[in-house]
Amino acid sequence: MMMMLPEVASRSQGMTRRLSDEFVILPTDAVERCVADVCACVEHLGVDATPVLVERIAREHLVGMVKSRPPSAG
Repeated sequence: MMMMLPEVASRSQGMTRRLSDEFVILPTDAVERCVADVCACVEHLGVDATPVLVERIAREHLVGMVKSRPPSAG
């Protein structure tokens, strides 16, 4: 997992749990990595990585991951 600031990491735990519950088809570590990546990208762009923003973008990425899976994958 990417290194995050402690306050960001603690906020992302609840978010990762919610998104993992929503996207049960994906491994929890993939959801965790997605949240960390989104947070890093948002911060890199100089935007405030609010939990609402990060969760919304991560959810969109996860939807794309689920929709891109071939039918035979699960």
